[in-house]
Amino acid sequence: MLINWSKQALPVDHAEAVLAGRVQTPDGPVPVVVRDGAVMSVFAQVETTADWFDLDNPAAIEGEYLCAVEALGVPGSDARFQLLAPIDLQCVKAAGVTFAVSAIERVIEERARGDSAAASAIRDELEEKVGGGIRSVVPGSDDAVRLKAALIEAGMWSQYLEVAIGPDAEVFTKTAVLSSIGWGGEVGVRSDSTWNNPEPEVVLVADSRGRAIGATLGNDVNLRDFEGRSALLLGKAKDNNASCAIGPFIRLFDDRFTMDDVRNAELDLTIEGPEGYMLTGHSSMREISRDPEDLLRQTMSEHQYPDGFVLFLGTLFAPVQDRDEPGRGFTHKQGDLVSIRADRLGTLVNPVTTSKAAAPWAFGIRDLMRNLADRRSAAA
Repeated sequence: MLINWSKQALPVDHAEAVLAGRVQTPDGPVPVVVRDGAVMSVFAQVETTADWFDLDNPAAIEGEYLCAVEALGVPGSDARFQLLAPIDLQCVKAAGVTFAVSAIERVIEERARGDSAAASAIRDELEEKVGGGIRSVVPGSDDAVRLKAALIEAGMWSQYLEVAIGPDAEVFTKTAVLSSIGWGGEVGVRSDSTWNNPEPEVVLVADSRGRAIGATLGNDVNLRDFEGRSALLLGKAKDNNASCAIGPFIRLFDDRFTMDDVRNAELDLTIEGPEGYMLTGHSSMREISRDPEDLLRQTMSEHQYPDGFVLFLGTLFAPVQDRDEPGRGFTHKQGDLVSIRADRLGTLVNPVTTSKAAAPWAFGIRDLMRNLADRRSAAA
């Protein structure tokens, strides 16, 4: 499916925003800064976004004009400049079960053993018994401890509730360095999955010191059947070819865009199916149960990230709208078009295919290092 670039992909106030990204050029990938519709290469100052984001003030960087933003294409197109995921050497981390609705849905997956047909009845029972308590409690608080004891006594406890209301957040590695898909690229779900969905999320971007320097949008493609069968299948549920989309750009923090804008972000999701199916959803960061700064702190508490990292913050969205058969809820079909929108971050758009059919990941860390070395030699 061909997707044409549009300024609708940019934040509503893009004329005032400082946007960081990566563009594939005939010579190789370059970091770019986008200001007021102009794409400017910053390769002369920093070879990677990891280097860029470690600067004291990343938003102050200047660049050399490359093209207008409308000239950008998707990888594999005939466009001279193709938009990539806006990160390179950063680790890709994700926080799970950070919203009450998603906590309940994870428990449903667990109790249904990954069978979507059994989900509806379990959802009604759980919502009645634990929904209100989970929504009102502060994770790790004394009230959370008392709620946990009551749920254990009632036989309603789950490992997912532990990370929803306990002191420790769930933080996992989403995908490998350099494997993320950017705006317009095909995202993949496993070909043997029968119950899956997109997860629209705000993604924080941190430097090597754990300092948040900006935010972007992400699709944490999720396989509900795999994780529902066993939490030990989280790796298969989350990390597959083309299963992570990030973009279109990182909005760098400055005096016009701060962490409070992340805390107040409102995300809208649209899924357009090839058969005419339409699903819309909404996720409000105001309903997150753990503050983004706390999630950053927990990610960094006993780990180091010398190239920085990005952190998916979780989602409120859990689709239950039936697509084909009553009671079976939503699952993807090849050809779906997923759009994730937040006014001050832009729109991330990706068509859906299987991980087997998606373009194979072929440009890894060694390829990037060799490319940079060749370009240094050519410039010497």
